[in-house]
Amino acid sequence: MRLKHLAAQAPAFLWALIILLLTGLPGNYFPEIKSFWDWLSPDKVVHLAMFGIFTFLLFFGNRAYFLKGNQRSLSVLFIGTGIAFGGLTELLQALVFVGRDGNYYDFFANTAGTIAGTLLFQLLLTKKLKKRNSGLNNY
Repeated sequence: MRLKHLAAQAPAFLWALIILLLTGLPGNYFPEIKSFWDWLSPDKVVHLAMFGIFTFLLFFGNRAYFLKGNQRSLSVLFIGTGIAFGGLTELLQALVFVGRDGNYYDFFANTAGTIAGTLLFQLLLTKKLKKRNSGLNNY
């Protein structure tokens, strides 16, 4: 059973490795964000998408638990994981990766992506549950 659970989480872990690779690449050709209003730049959209996909994959790998009922503790864990991982990538950029700088606005975009991935999963889960419940009422 544990092997099946690990296999379900494999896409999320693979995507996390891709995020680390992308955030670790030298970034001297990326534009510098100087103000809050610049945070809507393509770079921030990329951060939002990367962490939205990551969090969605975390939830999707455990969809069987969510189909059985409300799993608040698992949701808190996955949202916390997405936010912490977003913070970790920014710390690594500031302290470890050469040619990269950590950025608060990137962290905010990572967090927004985590929330977006969570909301997308919840939306799809709600649709799936409504469809399943409406099918049960027809019998």
